[in-house]
Amino acid sequence: MEANLFYILVVVTGCVAGLLAGLLGIGGGLLIVPALALLLPHTGYETASIMHVALGTSLASIVFTSLSSVTAHHRHGAVLWPVMRRMSAGILLGAFAGAILVDQLQTDILKIIFGCFALLVSLQMATSWRVDAHASLPNIEGLSLAGLVIGAVSSLVGIGGGTMSVPYLMWHGVAIRNAVATAAANGLPIAVAGAAGFVYAGYQSIGWQGWRLGYVDLLVLALLVLGSVTFAPLGARLAHSLETRRLKQIFALILALIGVRMLLT
Repeated sequence: MEANLFYILVVVTGCVAGLLAGLLGIGGGLLIVPALALLLPHTGYETASIMHVALGTSLASIVFTSLSSVTAHHRHGAVLWPVMRRMSAGILLGAFAGAILVDQLQTDILKIIFGCFALLVSLQMATSWRVDAHASLPNIEGLSLAGLVIGAVSSLVGIGGGTMSVPYLMWHGVAIRNAVATAAANGLPIAVAGAAGFVYAGYQSIGWQGWRLGYVDLLVLALLVLGSVTFAPLGARLAHSLETRRLKQIFALILALIGVRMLLT
């Protein structure tokens, strides 16, 4: 694949990820990771590190996209900052540790993990599964433990954690509006700690090669952010005029196909 075509496809990936994030409220990592896993082998990347770079670069891009999302939610007063702060210690530790764990796993194992996760999210989206409140919010130890698990899993699949944070908070009686906003706030420490972990672990393994700082490709990151930040506001505007329920079902089908492909390859 020619370099120019590769760069164009990365920008398009960022645009679509940003559009879907604004339109459907899903994290871009669910699209960015499989897209990079498909594109990177055509650019001379060694097979052993493809998923590692895809996951690390995806998390690094979420640092930038989550900043704009958190700012918007904060302006509407929807973020439960005390809850976010109590979860943050566990999130930071879990996300960093998850990145270190990824460094010990082979690309094939990482594809299986991502494929299974994609199928679960696809099922959730296709059925419009909603969580009802069953308990009140736990104490700081319970929230920290939840943050630890959410952070670790998020690093393993290269996402901001909203697909786990939102159901967890709603299960504990948080209103959907506040759950989404607080999950968006949680995405920032997940992305920062996860990306830092991928840089650290990757630097120990492969150092700094060209645009790659550890397992984060800085050029790919810049192109992804360019596309996602540009198109996320458009997606948010379209969300008020389009029927998002059917679009979620369509994306659920696409995500299921992505999950199956990951498992089969």
